[in-house]
Amino acid sequence: MVSHLTLDEVLEKAVRKEIESQNLYTDLSHRVKEPAARDAFQEMVRQERRHQEMLERYRRGEFKEGALSRQGVIDYRIAEHFDGAEATPNMPLRDVFLLAANREKMSHEFYLNLAAIHPAGEVKRLLEDLAGQELSHKQRVEFLYTEVAFPQTDGG
Repeated sequence: MVSHLTLDEVLEKAVRKEIESQNLYTDLSHRVKEPAARDAFQEMVRQERRHQEMLERYRRGEFKEGALSRQGVIDYRIAEHFDGAEATPNMPLRDVFLLAANREKMSHEFYLNLAAIHPAGEVKRLLEDLAGQELSHKQRVEFLYTEVAFPQTDGG
């Protein structure tokens, strides 16, 4: 499915996804028992908030070098970056981790695709940096998933 959205609409959806990620990681930080996992999720909340702030700055026109017109229509596959399952209150923790890892994968791909349509400059570098951070989040969540899905026993 090909979507025809303005850059401003794409950025608005991306901001909403960053807020959803903040909410998800806040919830996870309350659900996990391990202090290290709790700290990891709280740090991810802070990082997702910074992502939100950077996207909002772009929407306000604060980035100039390599910025696209916010009203220009972007014609590429974007819908799959915004669709996906949502966490439910009774969802097992391991399933929430998988959901989070998939969200981070989609965010990584979204920022890479968005960077690809930008010319060289400040905005392209920002989007590539966001993509890298989202991939780091995916790796962190996958590690936590393995800790929950395959817990170590006293015997090793």
